[in-house]
Amino acid sequence: MDAWTASSGQAAERVSAFLWKVYGWMAIGLGLTASVAFAVASSPEILRVLVLNRLVFFGLVMSELGLVFYLSARAARLDPGRAAGLFALYSALNGVTLSVVLLAYTGESVATTFVVTAGMFGALALFGSTTKRSLAGAGQFFMMGLVGLILASIVGIFWHSDALQFLISVVGVIVFTGLTAWDAQRLRQMALALAEGQAGSYAIVGALSLYLDFVNLFLMLLRFTGRRD
Repeated sequence: MDAWTASSGQAAERVSAFLWKVYGWMAIGLGLTASVAFAVASSPEILRVLVLNRLVFFGLVMSELGLVFYLSARAARLDPGRAAGLFALYSALNGVTLSVVLLAYTGESVATTFVVTAGMFGALALFGSTTKRSLAGAGQFFMMGLVGLILASIVGIFWHSDALQFLISVVGVIVFTGLTAWDAQRLRQMALALAEGQAGSYAIVGALSLYLDFVNLFLMLLRFTGRRD
């Protein structure tokens, strides 16, 4: 009984330490994104380049996608320092592209939506980390929903329809709500499965997953609640 209790205590400490790293890196990423977005939004020269030169903007977006795929695919082979640098680079690039999007809304609506998103995210992450029910099946369902959401968003670029945009926003909120809870549970399970000393780069990739959930949930909610500037 004592050995089992000690083993359970060690597992709990390992999970706690891993999740602290994950959420710490996520907070760093969000802070960096917000700082860069504010700096870019305050620079008319940079904004002019981003708005008037679509090749630059879409080049940044493609670079972000490349970083996400690279980090996710090479988590096991990246050393923590390199993973941290790539995550910081991604967060900064995302701040540049988000600055253009956020300028379309009033500062008050952006701040209000951020607070609402933070509250929802915290509740969902807590649920995913503590529930005994497996969310694996739901996670697969929401991943399929994410694929459909991406395809619908591509269609929306060429076909401007208010009804389609509304549907994308509704589905987006549902999808990223589910993915937040699933990712939180998945990361807790990952912490238990990782061998000692392997947490570094996996914690950063885990932070990237939650970062993406938070940012996309924020953007979908902003389309509902945000007031255009």
